[in-house]
Amino acid sequence: MDLANAAARVAFFDSGLGGLSVLHYACRNLRGEQFVFFADEDNVPYGTKKREDILHFVDEAFAFLSEQNIKAVVVACNTATSVAVVAMRQKYSMPIIGMEPAVKPALLAANGKRVLVVATPVTVNGEKLRRLLANLDAERRVDALALPTLVAFAERAEFSSAVVEAYLRRELLPYKLDDYGALVLGCTHFNYFKDSFRRLLPPDVRIIDGNEGTINELERRLTGINKRGDLPPVPPVYFYSGRRVTADDELRRLEQYMKRLDDMYLL
Repeated sequence: MDLANAAARVAFFDSGLGGLSVLHYACRNLRGEQFVFFADEDNVPYGTKKREDILHFVDEAFAFLSEQNIKAVVVACNTATSVAVVAMRQKYSMPIIGMEPAVKPALLAANGKRVLVVATPVTVNGEKLRRLLANLDAERRVDALALPTLVAFAERAEFSSAVVEAYLRRELLPYKLDDYGALVLGCTHFNYFKDSFRRLLPPDVRIIDGNEGTINELERRLTGINKRGDLPPVPPVYFYSGRRVTADDELRRLEQYMKRLDDMYLL
């Protein structure tokens, strides 16, 4: 398909394949749109890299996407949002929707208990999360835990294994989980592991991601911008670091990721 002559699309950008979880939510809940997904597979993961390198990677991705008949971009990556979304909004006039850990709804859902945010090291240690907690007056109720290895598990599609569960069990061991009312998935890669988190957490702990809020904001920003109406859905177009994904084996791989997200959708 020639994207230049197609209807303007919404792009989803991530360092890797975690952002598929946001695209998946959009496909299920935002009808009448066409989508492009850009995974920076050459440079994943972002969460352990220097901020200046992340900014450079994001800038290159946006330069590519700006030539693909895109009407809006969802930065479906908490790390890229915290590092680069302000700079991209200064550079491009199209709507750019970022992601941040869904701390506010988690606090409401926690019934007075503590909230645990799991994310990448860049997000956990970043100014954006500190500012968010300060604005919500939540510093004393929220703990943050970096789980960088979970990104590597997701990228190689190791979603449910004894190794994954042992890693999560070890990392969660220092926390008295009965004290928590909500777990915030502050990295889109972590949405593939909801079942593992569910097995390890007390049953009353809510698992919350940022997908719903992000897509609601996207829909609001798209109001009046050449929607497709009620035409049949069109499959997303996928890119790996600017290379169009056309090989059958890679498209099947992406379908398996989306199937995994079907299974995680209501957890």
